[in-house]
Amino acid sequence: MKIVSSQDWRDAIRFDVPVLVADVVPGEATRCVACGADGPLYDRTELWAVKHQHPKHHGGFVRFYCEAHKPAAPPPPPAPTIEARRARAASAPKERRTPSSKPMLITDRPTRTMCPDCFVEVSVGGDCGMCGAQVV
Repeated sequence: MKIVSSQDWRDAIRFDVPVLVADVVPGEATRCVACGADGPLYDRTELWAVKHQHPKHHGGFVRFYCEAHKPAAPPPPPAPTIEARRARAASAPKERRTPSSKPMLITDRPTRTMCPDCFVEVSVGGDCGMCGAQVV
């Protein structure tokens, strides 16, 4: 049996990027998580959904925020400088192929001795590990 997570609206949201709740899930007015249970109800066009990382669940969790409590989107990663790219290229291992290095064909592989009764590979000494027969 294979266990997989179900597909739902939270899978379409990227981590730590605020999106309007009305764009991802319809529904009634709800509250901001930071305002608390006593806070005002907001229409879904006034709330922002943010998916956060979770240490034990790879899908994360989603919270709704009003405009006042909306977390800022993370800045994009800086573009690597030319010097950083050159340093990374210089430190990368070089793949060397000689003319003689080619993929080994199945017919080129060494044959292994098999037990005629058990159909398992025998040890270097020629003894079958299953039935104990001596195979030459």
